[in-house]
Amino acid sequence: MRFMILVKATPQSEAGEMPQQALLAAMADYHERLAQAGVLLDASGLQPSAKGWRIRHAGGRRTVIDGPFTETKELVAGYTVIQVRSREEALEWTRRFPAPHGDAVDCEIEVRQMYELDDFDAGEAIERFREIGVGQH
Repeated sequence: MRFMILVKATPQSEAGEMPQQALLAAMADYHERLAQAGVLLDASGLQPSAKGWRIRHAGGRRTVIDGPFTETKELVAGYTVIQVRSREEALEWTRRFPAPHGDAVDCEIEVRQMYELDDFDAGEAIERFREIGVGQH
């Protein structure tokens, strides 16, 4: 089972403020433990939404919307992807996740289970995904 841990943005992360060294050290310790346990698949921080864009699909058309985006609480500042045996194991790992913006900043992380290719009905499209290695661990 794969889970994505989503770190929500704050006004500070959206302003491009870099984390303090103590927080980076705590994150490195946590991710090192994940790696040592063999459950870490990927992790990264995301640059502010001002450097990004969205593609809106509406009425059969695509429209590019440049950042920044105003609803900071809805934005993602970083992520970690883990592969574990159960929801309970994922919950235990995420309870240990350091406060992503430091202990003095209220914030949330969101955890979502990722779909596996076996969750979908078999078919040609799913086989194409398998061939290119998407959705596999």
